[in-house]
Amino acid sequence: MTRQNITDRFPHVRQDFAASLVVFLVALPLCVGVAVASGVPAELGLVTGVVGGLVTGLMRGSSLQVSGPAAGMSVLVYEAVKEFGLPVLGLIVLAAGLAQVGMGLLRLGRYFRAISVSVVEGMLAGIGLVLIAGQLYPALAAKAPDSGLGKIAGLPGAFWDALGDTRALVSLALCAGTIAVLLLWKHVPAKVRTVPGPVAAVGLATVAAFVLGLPVATVEVRGLLGSVQPPPLDTFGELADAGVLGTVVAFTLIASAESLFSAAAVDRLHSGPRTRYDQELLAQGVGNTVCGLLGALPMTAVIVRSAANVQAGARTKASRVLHGVWLLLFAALLPGVLAHLPIPALAGVLIHSGAKLVPVRPLAVLWREHRGEALVLSVTAVSIVAVSMFEGVLIGLALSVVKAAWEASCVELKVVDNGAGPVDARLSGNATFLRLPKLLDSLESLPQDRPVRLDLSGLHHLDHACRTSLENWAERHSAVGTEPVRMTKAA
Repeated sequence: MTRQNITDRFPHVRQDFAASLVVFLVALPLCVGVAVASGVPAELGLVTGVVGGLVTGLMRGSSLQVSGPAAGMSVLVYEAVKEFGLPVLGLIVLAAGLAQVGMGLLRLGRYFRAISVSVVEGMLAGIGLVLIAGQLYPALAAKAPDSGLGKIAGLPGAFWDALGDTRALVSLALCAGTIAVLLLWKHVPAKVRTVPGPVAAVGLATVAAFVLGLPVATVEVRGLLGSVQPPPLDTFGELADAGVLGTVVAFTLIASAESLFSAAAVDRLHSGPRTRYDQELLAQGVGNTVCGLLGALPMTAVIVRSAANVQAGARTKASRVLHGVWLLLFAALLPGVLAHLPIPALAGVLIHSGAKLVPVRPLAVLWREHRGEALVLSVTAVSIVAVSMFEGVLIGLALSVVKAAWEASCVELKVVDNGAGPVDARLSGNATFLRLPKLLDSLESLPQDRPVRLDLSGLHHLDHACRTSLENWAERHSAVGTEPVRMTKAA
């Protein structure tokens, strides 16, 4: 096949090839960093990245979205590994993947768009806060506490202890230098910026640690084949455990929501084909099923890699598939390079990623314009930090439902009282139990010694609790000898 024939058959091959290299360089330090933060061998992060490229990348859904291990899932994975062990992690990811496949086949992907954006942003903000707090400990060469609150509460003591520890101060300086490079990279000349910021930051930190002989921890290498551990058959009985099932549900919902919200964001970055949500959910499920079978990390679509893919000029899914090829070649041929990567540098990359998950400025704008949504976001984030990921998301969802119900339950009472004769009262809107206290207070203030005519025909909705309360009020309101309340029923 000639070069002309290749160009004719694959008209975007040059753009996709170049984009795949950029995405590979962005994904490499993130795959390793997320694995280390999750408490699993670094190679498992690469395995998930490879599956995201070669398996999910080949499937339909969102053509330019790139999948792999996500910083947003590292907190949940760490908790799962600590509570259930690494062998059970593969089982949890496998079960979550099969659940995603089922939801995709049932065409449930589109319904994830019905989840409150404030809950999703609150979830990511909570994850970001825990991720930042958790990664400050390896930056200080210290052991992190288990809980989110413990991580945050223990930071002052960890910094105080580091003041008298040269090794901890060197580690912190390397982490701070990595973050500084990431923050300043957008200001360097355009030709230099062809190297992605995370690669430059980790690369410079690695060179500095090697040349200066800095006493910092580096990534532990086990080898690709030694790290892949399919879940043993005897672990499948763990699915009967309520804690494991709850974690499976959390993995499924959070990974699915993050992937599909990422797809919506990626669609806004390009003018190509739009995401087919059900097929994208199916693709994510197949990828997670394979990751589970290999005992690797769960995958989601990752907005950082996806945005890099689009900005690098990718035109088709070939770019994300090729990035999976480059990750596989690196893991197979150059695994020893991982042993030279400083842990504080990877912690710096994840702290930078975690900070991007916390919407400080958008939250201020949201507070001014939609305080209810800002409250949902804040409560979700704080609940994740204070309790756990799964419970925090459930609290956020419950609060968003209550908020929506409260706003939808808008009922108006108009009273016409001419000073003599009957009192006319008319209800309009949606009458639910949420508005009963104020509604009953207003009705009970009507005169009891004159006839009252209550018109319910303007109500669009009248729930059972409200109807029963209104009927009870009508029965007992009128004084003895006064005409009983007359109600015009709602349609």
